[in-house]
Amino acid sequence: MLGFDSNEDEDSLHSVKFVEDVPLIMIVEIGRTDMEIQDILNLKKGNIVAFEKIVGEPMDVVVGDRLMARGEIVVVNERYGVRISEVTRPEEKIGERRE
Repeated sequence: MLGFDSNEDEDSLHSVKFVEDVPLIMIVEIGRTDMEIQDILNLKKGNIVAFEKIVGEPMDVVVGDRLMARGEIVVVNERYGVRISEVTRPEEKIGERRE
């Protein structure tokens, strides 16, 4: 067992289990845009704010300031969700795309 005794194995498992229930914030950014304050103050119900991303373009899924995955926005029971389509590599950065 690679030099681990059973106590070391149990201790490792305990430390992993210990952090499994730690809450983290997950962020999925639909898009960003620049607007002047006056335009924001004039927003009314039904106005449209345009973003640079296009329909179907992958959205970054960020957990604790680290890019973890990419996905697409879906609607489930009148609520928004994210369907994960790609798990990223550790060296990938937010906004970066694979070729």
